Amino acid sequence: MGVSITFLGGADTVTGSKYLVRHRDHSLLVDCGLFQGYKQLRLRNRTPLPIAPNQIDAVVLTHAHLDHSGYLPLLAKEGFAGAVYASPGTQALCKILLPDSGHIQEEDAAFANRHGFSKHAPALPLYTRQDALDCLPLIKASRIGGTFQPIPGWRITLSSAGHILGACSLLLEVAGRRILFSGDLGRPDDSIMYPPDPAPAADTVLIESTYGNRRHPADNLLAELAPALHRVAARGGVAVIPVFAVGRAQALLHAIAQLKASGEIPRALPIFLDSPMAVHTTHLFESHLGEHRLNAREAHALSHGATMVNSTDESKALSARHGPMVILSASGMATGGRILHHLAHHAGNHRNMIILTGYQAPGTRGGSLAGGARLLRIHGRDVEVNAEIVQLESASAHADSGQLMQWLRTMPTAPDQVYVVHGEMQASDALRARIKRELGWRALVPEQGSTWPC
Repeated sequence: MGVSITFLGGADTVTGSKYLVRHRDHSLLVDCGLFQGYKQLRLRNRTPLPIAPNQIDAVVLTHAHLDHSGYLPLLAKEGFAGAVYASPGTQALCKILLPDSGHIQEEDAAFANRHGFSKHAPALPLYTRQDALDCLPLIKASRIGGTFQPIPGWRITLSSAGHILGACSLLLEVAGRRILFSGDLGRPDDSIMYPPDPAPAADTVLIESTYGNRRHPADNLLAELAPALHRVAARGGVAVIPVFAVGRAQALLHAIAQLKASGEIPRALPIFLDSPMAVHTTHLFESHLGEHRLNAREAHALSHGATMVNSTDESKALSARHGPMVILSASGMATGGRILHHLAHHAGNHRNMIILTGYQAPGTRGGSLAGGARLLRIHGRDVEVNAEIVQLESASAHADSGQLMQWLRTMPTAPDQVYVVHGEMQASDALRARIKRELGWRALVPEQGSTWPC
């Protein structure tokens, strides 16, 4: 019996990455992500997997973002008791992200029940903070560059993918086959993370395609961000910035510090980081020196360039403050958390600004704002949007189409098959066509739930 892979997520869409590799009586799950965005996608989180969790031998995570790790508490709650392997950075981040994810789900369910806008009575979280805490002991750290066996006879080697702290590509060797999972690939020119390592030789490749049909603009983040913040500060407005707590928040803080140092924005402009998860993540950069471009002074400055907001009361107090000020808050596509309260409070004022940072998945509030929506549904009511909307095109932590192709070209030999995953259909198919046209390799975009040989 050969090696096969079933696409349980990250196919037909840019979220929910889950790839089930099987050989004989063993099963390995690569990534364990939540679906996000459209309601039809989010409902998949409540649909049982086609394999019982206790029949999965092990899980390996490429990185900690919730669309790659956020299903893990539910998997463990439903019976998975094997080991979860990840880089030290990913393990550290999961200790922050997963309990926070459970807490936010509990808060959102409680809010829905108090205000009666859920169709379910009562509204229930997918999992709780305690569920997330319970799964954390399963996560075992494996160093980047090292090789380990998640299942006897199955070998995995991690290499750096850039993107965020701890992010990896992984090479799986089983039954004489070499399967390469790109994970989310970072940009060679990222301001904080190092470039991805070259791709090793493999028979089968799974490559992400978030930006499979786009190139990043020539302008850098500083050039885009400076005029926007200067503009909103001059009119005394509030800039509300939805950010991913891991990666995007730190990139924005670093950019703002540089702009203040150069005098391109007022040095006295108040900056608030309102996300306990982002606050804790920012502190990690000081303990992971050498895994990113920042030196000790710059890593220290990340934690001191903004007022760190931890408590709910501190977050609510921001609503009483007048501009100018900048509020960075999770989540990056405005799908939940404290950012929703800031959007509800500030979106209606024309002096204010909402700054979108990077890719906004269809079906999310960020996607609606990027599409020009003038009404935003938040906590069961419509919020009018009069604030200026700015979308930063250079803030993404994902490789663009040219950079994805550049990474594939570092492979020493051509693979037998490429599966293009983790992208919207248009982006995935554009990358598939480019791989076939420019490299002459076999490439296809797998469907959700489909099984293919490796």
